[in-house]
Amino acid sequence: MDALLAFAVDNLVAMAGAALVALTMGPYIVYQRWRSARVREKADQARRLGLAEPVTIHPRVNRDKCIGSGACMNACPEKTVLGMVDHKGMAVFASRCVGHGACARACPVGAIELVFGSARRGVDIPQVFPNFETNVPRLYIAGELGGMGLIRNAVTQGQEAAGYIAEDLKRSGWRGSKETHDLVIVGAGPAGLSATLQAKREGLRYVTVERAEGAGGAILSYPRAKLVMTQPLTIPLYGKVKAREISKEQLIALWSEIIANTGIRVAHGEDVTAARADEDMFTITTSRRELRARYLLLCAGRRGKPRTLGVPGESLPKVAYRLLEPERYHGLDVLVAGGGDSAAEAAIVLAEEGARVTLSYRGAAFSRLKPGNLERLESARRAGSLTVALNSAVERIDPESVTLAMEGARRRVANDFVFIFAGGETPREFLRKVGVGIETKYGAR
Repeated sequence: MDALLAFAVDNLVAMAGAALVALTMGPYIVYQRWRSARVREKADQARRLGLAEPVTIHPRVNRDKCIGSGACMNACPEKTVLGMVDHKGMAVFASRCVGHGACARACPVGAIELVFGSARRGVDIPQVFPNFETNVPRLYIAGELGGMGLIRNAVTQGQEAAGYIAEDLKRSGWRGSKETHDLVIVGAGPAGLSATLQAKREGLRYVTVERAEGAGGAILSYPRAKLVMTQPLTIPLYGKVKAREISKEQLIALWSEIIANTGIRVAHGEDVTAARADEDMFTITTSRRELRARYLLLCAGRRGKPRTLGVPGESLPKVAYRLLEPERYHGLDVLVAGGGDSAAEAAIVLAEEGARVTLSYRGAAFSRLKPGNLERLESARRAGSLTVALNSAVERIDPESVTLAMEGARRRVANDFVFIFAGGETPREFLRKVGVGIETKYGAR
């Protein structure tokens, strides 16, 4: 009898223990399954929008080594690049990575490495040595074009590249004429402006050209409300910037302040169309003139030259040429200009995220869209979630509106943001013509 009672008690204790485990672990398991499902949905959305394919450097997670600590996601300032599925990390919105590297440093088991490109989409990386000089003597590359898109890294690289150039110039003893320059800097983004400041500090005879009408470089086409810096940065001739999070508008205002206070010169609205290396000089052709310089420093963006509309107001901070975070535009008036798949997909996802979207296309019909995109676009239009304006062209962009020319009439549309998808030109061909070696990396370091 005592044995039977003990057996019953043991069973009750075991059942109680199992019930307690179920009560405590059950909700956790349900939550983890729900979270994994949400991340899979985000990953599907990223693939549908083309945001799963990296623009340049991005994290690759070894899921065999990953222990699911979540430290990588907590460390990532971008927050949406990584996700957790079945207790293992994975890249979700890989195109949003700008190379902070915080995720790899935070991983306790070393399951993350930063790589360029993927198996499907290669990334062209120019041949650059540790001093930022390419295989073409006296031609240097700094910043995003060299593979690093982080603002702080770009500022550091621009300063260091100009410093290396100044050292090499002193060693060579080269003396130019009044018609020549020591250095031509292409691009006035973080790397280009930092290089310009350092060139002035070093006493170099420099010319800095920027195809856009304002300072900021690729940041001018960056759509996000906030830009993240993992550490404070120090800018030559200016000092330390302590902010770890700064808006696109604040950063552009900062560059303008630096230019005004330091007196550096930037030739805006001037596009470099060609460059030729001679025995001891570069001949650089721009949209306005021909320049001769001993050194050439390229600080342009990787995405090449977006095709602009050439209309008044296109240089406003609210204008962008790619869409990264559609959820940020919920409840806002957004105009998308373009008739290709990129424009249609952007308009659709913005509408799905709750933006009030107008899609403007100069044609009478969408003739270049994939069938699936055309069907989704028509479905969204019929549901009233977006407006399609065919036979229309953007005539003017103002801070609070956009003016469309439509079959001889003008229509003013309330507007908070404009996205332009008119194609563009990549820098690969330019680099190839100058002679810079290029390696296409498919998920390699």
